[in-house]
Amino acid sequence: MPTLTSADGTPIAFELVGDHGPAVILVDGAMCFRGGGPMRPIARALAGGLTSVLYDRRGRGESGDVMPFAVKREIEDIGALIDTVGGRAALFGISSGGALALRAAAALGQRVSALAVYEVPFMPPGALDGAAAYTVALDSALAAGVPDDAVTAFLRRVGTPEAGIDAVRHSPAWAGMVALAPTLAYDDAAMGDSTVPVDLATGLGIPTLTLVGGASPEFLSYGVHTLADVVPGARLEVIDGQQHDVSAEAIAPHLLRFLARADARL
Repeated sequence: MPTLTSADGTPIAFELVGDHGPAVILVDGAMCFRGGGPMRPIARALAGGLTSVLYDRRGRGESGDVMPFAVKREIEDIGALIDTVGGRAALFGISSGGALALRAAAALGQRVSALAVYEVPFMPPGALDGAAAYTVALDSALAAGVPDDAVTAFLRRVGTPEAGIDAVRHSPAWAGMVALAPTLAYDDAAMGDSTVPVDLATGLGIPTLTLVGGASPEFLSYGVHTLADVVPGARLEVIDGQQHDVSAEAIAPHLLRFLARADARL
């Protein structure tokens, strides 16, 4: 697989899927990368109409991880990917990857042609204490060198019951999750304090689509509804029957329609 070198020297592994239509960079959420997560099936579902850029965010899969970390470094990674595909691309991010995509779109200006996000977990005011407590638990576990506890904190944060956490801890998947534990801090940093970054959102001047699953719990709809309200001209679409682990077949038509319209406006 090809790699590029980001601004701070970090090698970023990526691949292109499909060779039809404009480029879209797929930005994974927490604990996901090319080898495990929703983006490869989504890229395949988009292949007839778009060129999808699959990549491993730094610290994951085959990408490197030069220290110190900052969200700015991940934005530079996306900028380097955009340069690789011709200097302009759309961004699509899932969950906390949507928060990173939003920050990248705001920072990279006209190099980003359009932005789509699915269920970015920005929180209403009443839920911010829980987000802050998660940050403390995550940072404490990583600082103490106990990545197992960091993964446990994440699973509790996303609502996994204790019996489910114990089952995952004793499953073959646990070792891979522990290996990715340091990158949980990267997603937490992209989320900021978990409030909607209104100052960034109101300044976006590109076509923007916010997506939510029709069967997802209400708290996961808050962020995308709020973004749709504050991003100028943004569109909100509900994907019937879907939850946070959205299927490629369900989301692909929404992305294809939106990005075709966005491309036609260029």
